[in-house]
Amino acid sequence: MTGKRDGDEYILNGEKMWISLATKADFAVVAVRTNSDVAKLSQGLTTFIVEMDRPGISRGDIHGKLGVRAGSTGWILFQDVRVPLGNRIGEEGEGFKVTMNAFDHGRYTVAAGATGLIRASLEASVAYAKERESFGKPIAHHQLIQEKIARMARDYEIARLLYLKAGWMKNEGKRNTFETSIAKQFATDASFHAASEAIQIHGAYGFSDEYDVERFMRNARGAMIYEGSSEIQSLIQADYALGYRKDKAVRCELPAYDSQAWQS
Repeated sequence: MTGKRDGDEYILNGEKMWISLATKADFAVVAVRTNSDVAKLSQGLTTFIVEMDRPGISRGDIHGKLGVRAGSTGWILFQDVRVPLGNRIGEEGEGFKVTMNAFDHGRYTVAAGATGLIRASLEASVAYAKERESFGKPIAHHQLIQEKIARMARDYEIARLLYLKAGWMKNEGKRNTFETSIAKQFATDASFHAASEAIQIHGAYGFSDEYDVERFMRNARGAMIYEGSSEIQSLIQADYALGYRKDKAVRCELPAYDSQAWQS
């Protein structure tokens, strides 16, 4: 997407696919290229808050998703959309930093949600394993079933601690890109494995829509892609470990959580 300044306004053009709540939201945070004469593309991006009722905006839903079907996902098209200067977030050229900061928050929510999906897979598997019998006893007594459930229980505790650590850092006003990346990658990968094993425990019934576990697996798969794929998280973590990436001071740090301010 591109943005061209025209006096006290910017003119936005372009299209973005795979946007959560694209047809439901009243506002959108939009990063566009406002300067092409820079060494790196990231240096030429600027971010805006855009009201979705502005002339020139059209949007629609994406259908046929593998999972997360209860959530609205769509596209937004900008055709000569005029946005006032006051809608700009930060300064011109700071859009990449704004976007990366937003990822730290989006990835955190995905990590928390994936952790919940691990728990759902665990609880469904435990309930089914106790009621389903084979060879004269509940399948929960079979060691290979126990191994699958044990890993789910372990992964749930790990994922929970990882996202809670990232959440604590956010509340303290501490940078948490590295910690949130780990939480997001671990929880989403583990949730897909847990859901897959839950299907295995349910046997043929797991391959049908009679039980929820097939939905768990479809939903888990998407979280490994959006808000930064598992592969991207590996690259981020490697750069930190190798010393190629370090947190730099930003012009506007988020403050620590203040309970009194929220209550007032």
